[in-house]
Amino acid sequence: MDDSMDTKSILEELLLKRSQQKKKMSPNNYKERLFVLTKTNLSYYEYDKMKRGSRKGSIDIKNIRCVEKVNLEEQTPVERQYPFQIVYKDGLLYVYASNEESRSQWLKALQNEIRGNPHLLIKYHSGFFVDGKFLCCQQSCKAAPGCTLWEAYADLHIATKEEKLRVPTFPDRMLKIPRAVPIFKMDEPSSSTTLGQYDSDSKKNYDSQPNVNMREDFACSNQREKNVNHSTSKISWGFNESSSSEEEENLDDYDWFAGNISRSQAEQLLRQKGKEGAFMVRNSSQVGMYTVSLFSKAVNDKKGTVKHYHVHTNAENKLYLAENYCFDSIPKLIHYHQHNSAGMITRLRHPVSTKANKVPTSVSLGSGIWELKREEITLLKELGSGQFGVVHLGKWKGQYDVAIKMIKEGSMSEDEFFQEAQTMMKLNHPKLVKFYGVCSKRYPIYIVTEYITNGCLLDYLKSHGKGLETYQLLEMCYDVCEGMAFLESHQFIHRDLAARNCLVDSDLSVKVSDFGMTRYVLDDQYVSSVGTKFPVKWSAPEVFHYFKYSSKSDVWAFGILMWEVFSLGKQPYDLYDNSQVVVKVSQGHRLYRPKLASDTVYKIMYSCWHELPEKRPTFQQLLSSIEPLREKDKP
Repeated sequence: MDDSMDTKSILEELLLKRSQQKKKMSPNNYKERLFVLTKTNLSYYEYDKMKRGSRKGSIDIKNIRCVEKVNLEEQTPVERQYPFQIVYKDGLLYVYASNEESRSQWLKALQNEIRGNPHLLIKYHSGFFVDGKFLCCQQSCKAAPGCTLWEAYADLHIATKEEKLRVPTFPDRMLKIPRAVPIFKMDEPSSSTTLGQYDSDSKKNYDSQPNVNMREDFACSNQREKNVNHSTSKISWGFNESSSSEEEENLDDYDWFAGNISRSQAEQLLRQKGKEGAFMVRNSSQVGMYTVSLFSKAVNDKKGTVKHYHVHTNAENKLYLAENYCFDSIPKLIHYHQHNSAGMITRLRHPVSTKANKVPTSVSLGSGIWELKREEITLLKELGSGQFGVVHLGKWKGQYDVAIKMIKEGSMSEDEFFQEAQTMMKLNHPKLVKFYGVCSKRYPIYIVTEYITNGCLLDYLKSHGKGLETYQLLEMCYDVCEGMAFLESHQFIHRDLAARNCLVDSDLSVKVSDFGMTRYVLDDQYVSSVGTKFPVKWSAPEVFHYFKYSSKSDVWAFGILMWEVFSLGKQPYDLYDNSQVVVKVSQGHRLYRPKLASDTVYKIMYSCWHELPEKRPTFQQLLSSIEPLREKDKP
């Protein structure tokens, strides 16, 4: 593009500009400026006697990260009824158009020019920054991550070639979603922990195949995976499987790095620690950026306060919390501020870990070979038991905490074992329990997974639920919804979603577990075989009438799980037995609103229970419905 094209005016208009208040005590004022948009810059000038005067400011188009409307303040005068904002790398500019047509014209023109800009915002602030805080979310830092999903982002963001290989399914939260994995044929459906059983003569099994020897077939699948691993660099297996950058993987080795936990979860953990300077580093809602959350006991606040500091990047790509102290990496930045507060409320004194001693992503079990050495696994204590055997806490290689599901002889068929293990191989997501491997050469068979410290969600709700805030309950539901949206997008149906089959980690994040009934499907429908057991009180009408499973039957179960969470672990339909539930649900009866659930939250869970599957939301739609409530409910 030549210089004349770069400097040619796209749009010019006299607009009202609000002062940027770069100093905390500077007053608000409004001045008319001539705004001029070109391909390279948005500039504004003094304007007097119909002539353009001196330039008062300019923003490089490449540095603009968001252009959007702003919600009106109370008692806004007539000349300031049509505000919009320009969020750029180093600041925030509020501009007022004279009418809606003018504002729309500027929004359209600016958004067209910033299409494909690096670091566009996934979330923005819908309210003004006034008197040191955003009116929309009350955050006091101008650089604080946004609180409202920016709908224009999807149209304006253009992924690079590298991003296209690992673009997150949900752009509002940074998720480490693995690249494509090979799909294996599934076995016949198996039994699972059940609350009911129905028979039918007319049900077709879409999924049957001849029985095979478990150990031979498992060895074959290992070999197939090794072949795939050698044939393409886009697929990795075992503990190496991650789509995170090298720096993100390195950060996992530091006890202060919390990863993808929410602001509210960070605040709870720091307050539990209760020490001056307790801190952690977590992923920001903005992709590829970080936030330092820091606890301090302020003089006038006995409970203490938590501050959240956004890690900024300067023009030289250096990282900083305080502008005069820049570093090449997060660990170097943290090391400096462990010894110097440099403008923060206190220095970083006590790292708060969210991890058990988990297997780091950099550790490999050996090129996709899922058979582990039994002698490298030490059993420590029993965590619980079920129909298939006992679950133990253990150590792998004497170092890493793992959970071991011990399958006793005769309790699970070879098909059932192979089904569960092979399904877990394919599922890798932060909100799904991670599978590490098996010991299948002799009984008891081991299925080895990550250890989740706080155990079953249902038990946790019953024992600790009264100490949780409603926003934390909503966060738990959101975590489950993220895991289920991943299954949905990869054509898996869980078929046994319930609070009893989810686990609570040390940071209070929740992960979906128990994949014994999970199925991979090509057309989002699975019809189970005659006599297959299922949990009636979590089942949609099409399941107990026709044995038809789909992602929408999982959505029904998610609604029941939300009810369990907001009732702190109560039994759904506790006044009815299974046969009565079938009749009541078929007649249109639905669960009541739990006391802790707002009308809006209840509306979301109720939408999961529409009689017609196609009228229920998808998990991704549920994420979009819950997201604004999470931001609203945070303290």
